[in-house]
Amino acid sequence: MQLNISSLDYEGRGVARCDGKTVFVHGALPLETVSVHITRSKAAFDEAQTTAVLHPSAYRREPFCPHYRECGGCALQHLEFSAQVAVKQRIFEEQMRRIGKVFPEQMLPPVYGAALHYRSRTRLAFARGQLGYRGKRSHNIIPVSECRILPQAVSEKLPEIRDFLNHMQKNITGNNTYEIEICCGRQIAALNFIGKYRLPEKQLALFAERLNRRSSDTWQIWQQQGQTVQCLIGNASELCYTLPEFDLTMPFRPGDFTQINHGVNEIMVGRAVRLLNPQPDERIADLFCGLGNFTLPLARSGAHTTGMEGSPQLVRRAADNARLNGIRHAVFQTADLFETTAQTVASWGKFDKMLLDPPRAGAYALVQALHAPYLPQKIVYISCNPATLARDAAVLVQKGYRFTAAGIMNLFPHTAHIEAIGVFDHPIN
Repeated sequence: MQLNISSLDYEGRGVARCDGKTVFVHGALPLETVSVHITRSKAAFDEAQTTAVLHPSAYRREPFCPHYRECGGCALQHLEFSAQVAVKQRIFEEQMRRIGKVFPEQMLPPVYGAALHYRSRTRLAFARGQLGYRGKRSHNIIPVSECRILPQAVSEKLPEIRDFLNHMQKNITGNNTYEIEICCGRQIAALNFIGKYRLPEKQLALFAERLNRRSSDTWQIWQQQGQTVQCLIGNASELCYTLPEFDLTMPFRPGDFTQINHGVNEIMVGRAVRLLNPQPDERIADLFCGLGNFTLPLARSGAHTTGMEGSPQLVRRAADNARLNGIRHAVFQTADLFETTAQTVASWGKFDKMLLDPPRAGAYALVQALHAPYLPQKIVYISCNPATLARDAAVLVQKGYRFTAAGIMNLFPHTAHIEAIGVFDHPIN
């Protein structure tokens, strides 16, 4: 079957029409003619896989990764890097109009970031002698010997990690799968073995010595069973990222939520702080604050910041980070922000400004609960899902906010993931 591709959808799939039915085509680009085979058929749409590109796009590129066609990540490697950002910009604008029926007064310039070696955190699986990522729409492990979106010092160690686990196979019984989490800080790589059975510490120490012998980074070894995470080799406090613009050092641990692209995170935090424009003695809320990624930079201005987060562990980590950095204008509290009500908002009192950084589900309950006289004069909303940002933006506009600016940030190059920022101003405040 041959199809003409008209656009890309939010998952990076080509979109075509056949006999009045929408077909989502993996591996196809706009304005291409491709041969496909149908892989999934539903009443409302079909899914297909590209088998041949008959008329290629001028922006088509050969994927740089040998695992591209089977691995579940990096769905846009076949699209030129700057064109990826242009496509994400178009999808973002389309979802604002179609879902939220709102549009910002100003579009901010997109943030590109590095194309390769940007990913500071990843998780792989090990089973039956294979180390790799999960396959597309499956639980199968796709063996990988390198990953060029990881730092070079990490990518080159993947075969050694696989060989070590093969050597330790007797400790990994039955069909139990080990998850391998790798987190990178400043010249530090933390390797966290997650599984039911503990690996012997003597063998781990010998393995760490081998890893560190020929590496530009220092490797730490961690083990995790259930929710218990322990640093066995290395100094746990040395695992951190930095926000140089605000003179901040941010320690974290494997399992903590941190942005996976430290370079773009620095730009994003700087942009968010400038857009919120904190002033001394203002009262500012950072909701879904994590370990203080935005809270502490905001507090550097002298504003009184309150960080709220659902995870008690992250709240403790944020408070520790405030103390480490000598921040005196930040307090933190645990709160289930998905259950926010009008009464909850009233109990907080009046915040002058607010920053929201919710997960993919967005902040619908929270923005619905905002009401006079507790409406902050400015809201900056960081989003990892344009669809929920569009939905929540519509609620804020209905409450009288102007949607003054928005833009995308390419936090995850070569994937279809879109990170965005929106700015909302209330004219009566």
